[in-house]
Amino acid sequence: MLDADLADPYGVETGILNRAVKRNIDRFPSDFMFQLTEEEFKNLRFHFGTSSKWDGPRYPPYAFTELLIADR
Repeated sequence: MLDADLADPYGVETGILNRAVKRNIDRFPSDFMFQLTEEEFKNLRFHFGTSSKWDGPRYPPYAFTELLIADR
């Protein structure tokens, strides 16, 4: 699940969620959360057939595993 998908149920903007994650990074082990690499981000953008006017994130998003969501 990407950061934007997780922010929606919590009713916050993605940037606010990401700032909270960065402030509490020790609570998010690498097997629960990771940031996509530049290559993965490019592939994601390509997968959705985006154009130069894509309204998606400018930076690689964070991805969260099911375990994190189930534990919350």
